[in-house]
Amino acid sequence: MARTARWMAGGTAVAAAGAGMAWLWRHQEEVAFRRPMNEWTFTHMSTVLPVAAVPAAARVRPLSRGELPPGFTYEFRGTRRTLEQLHERTHTTGFAVLHRGRLVHESHPGRFGGPARRFQLFSLTKSVTSILLGIALTEGALGSLDDKVVTYCPELAGSAYDGPTVADLLDMTSGAGGVEDYEDPQAPVNRLMRAVTGRGSVLDVVRSVDTGADPGTFFNYSTLDSQVLGWVLEGATGLPLARYASERLWSRIGAETDAYYGLSRSRPRTAVGGGSFNATVRDMARVGLLMARGGSFDGEQVVPKEWVERGRGSGKELLRPGALGEQYPAHYGYANQWWTLGGEHRAFTGLGIYGQFLWVDPVADVVVVKTSAWPTAEDPDRDAETVAALSSLVTHLSTAE
Repeated sequence: MARTARWMAGGTAVAAAGAGMAWLWRHQEEVAFRRPMNEWTFTHMSTVLPVAAVPAAARVRPLSRGELPPGFTYEFRGTRRTLEQLHERTHTTGFAVLHRGRLVHESHPGRFGGPARRFQLFSLTKSVTSILLGIALTEGALGSLDDKVVTYCPELAGSAYDGPTVADLLDMTSGAGGVEDYEDPQAPVNRLMRAVTGRGSVLDVVRSVDTGADPGTFFNYSTLDSQVLGWVLEGATGLPLARYASERLWSRIGAETDAYYGLSRSRPRTAVGGGSFNATVRDMARVGLLMARGGSFDGEQVVPKEWVERGRGSGKELLRPGALGEQYPAHYGYANQWWTLGGEHRAFTGLGIYGQFLWVDPVADVVVVKTSAWPTAEDPDRDAETVAALSSLVTHLSTAE
């Protein structure tokens, strides 16, 4: 009887453990992306997903050093705060500031941060994909922005992406897919992420979405658009995304640390061109410097100046700051896989959920990289405070001589 009881107890424990593992598998993203676990997750994505490396440059181009002028504070909703308070309030994990090409500030407040730590950049990846497409266009691999997507992705024939052009996707006006709602399990972006983690086909998810508007007529932020742009780039160049990024971008800006793309667990493996690039803040500062200098880096024109200008604002009324729709902060517009900020400087920023920023102000010659681990994917208050702080930081650098 005692032996039977022990066997039953052991069986119950095994069953409970199995049920627990099954629950953890079904809810892995939810658990991994909660604070404080997400600070670890966002710096260890190579242990979570298969990856494709983007090797560091054979010749590293050092960043010259400078000093952040003392006394910086910013005001947000009637209260003045310091940079350290910004980091604490917005869960900064890595932070770098370039002014006039010099690294004037770098810090790594995150528990797992450091100069060589690669951070998950989420949708800031979209802006990197845009840069690569600009290079491919210049090289002639990509024929025209007016080319239909299916020219490069014939597997999407008959889907909602059979009709939109490359330009439509760059401006998030494909007309395909639904609302990017991270709280809705059935939203296209969440179905995409489930497929990436091995529960379904990424291609099937992309092919499954409906047409919601005529191409070019309506702004709808969609990671699926950017996923397709990654496939367009691969189809046009004949190279995997990571290899093209290494040969055409990472090597030419003198990146000092390997970066990597997360790949889908499901096969065929595919790079997540809309949200899986991982890199150090210092190397992303080099990317920002490239954009701040009109696509030129150390005298080499890496990406056309016209392409950089396209990312600062297209002039289209439906994409200007404040015109994107009620669900988007009024301080943002959109163009070419970048969020535009308008104003005299026409600054622009790459953004990623959970608080990732690549802020570029070409007029002030300022670049700011901020990686974060917010408690939730989207946080309007933390976004607004970060925008207030970075805007004030640009002013501080421009006026403090």
